[in-house]
Amino acid sequence: MKFFRTDMASELRQRHPGELSGVVCREETLRGLSVFSVEVTGEEGERSLGKPCGRYYTLSLPRWFDRGSDAFADAARALAELITRCLPSDASEVLVAALGNPDITPDALGSLAAGSVLVTRHLKRKEPDSFRDFCSLSLCRPGVLGTSGIESAAQIRTLCAEIGPRLVLAIDALAGCEAGQLCRSVQVSDAGISPGSGVGNDRQELSRATLGVPVVSVGMPTVIDAGLFGGEAVRGMFVTPRDIDSQVRAGARLIAYGLNLAVHRIEIGDVDALVG
Repeated sequence: MKFFRTDMASELRQRHPGELSGVVCREETLRGLSVFSVEVTGEEGERSLGKPCGRYYTLSLPRWFDRGSDAFADAARALAELITRCLPSDASEVLVAALGNPDITPDALGSLAAGSVLVTRHLKRKEPDSFRDFCSLSLCRPGVLGTSGIESAAQIRTLCAEIGPRLVLAIDALAGCEAGQLCRSVQVSDAGISPGSGVGNDRQELSRATLGVPVVSVGMPTVIDAGLFGGEAVRGMFVTPRDIDSQVRAGARLIAYGLNLAVHRIEIGDVDALVG
């Protein structure tokens, strides 16, 4: 089998033909969009798929899903439904971790999404009556080890100890192995995340085990290993779409809107009015 590297559970499952013990898959349609779900139910599934136990939902997106498109509302609401499935019963205090390097376009998904996330923790503390229907949400942009000198997990763990969230919701760019899925799908998981794992740059994982609270991750594949096309000579190089600038911005906004709809339980028009 040709070498491949991917963060996407759906791609891993599709590249392992036959039955996999401890792995359950399902296909469905949400608001006209396809969803492929993979659930890893035990140690056998972890070994066979190389993913920790948990649920992984892959939402396939239409070709055009920017904020001005007709498909945006359905895509955002479908994404919100998937995020909601992964939320713990008490998600009243949420810390959003916008991961990645904002200076590298394919890795800037988290940083760009952060600009459209509705931060409310300070508002609820100052005006509790006015914001009582909103979730208490705080946000951090830990950057990457190479620019901060501090592991993202260490920064987030310190914040968790300080502010006591009930949930960490991580946003990060992912690596894929299907060219047609680059910037055309979103993965939502309740199994946490290992930043950089898809490009062979593993950092400390973000999970309940390391942070002490549930971790839900939302990500979009933005790069693919060139070794899939050119063999060993280019293995370790990564390819990204030519229009990655516009694609990653569209994906970041979609993810932010889906997150806002899920945790604050508001409508798209409300997000427009509150974050612009």
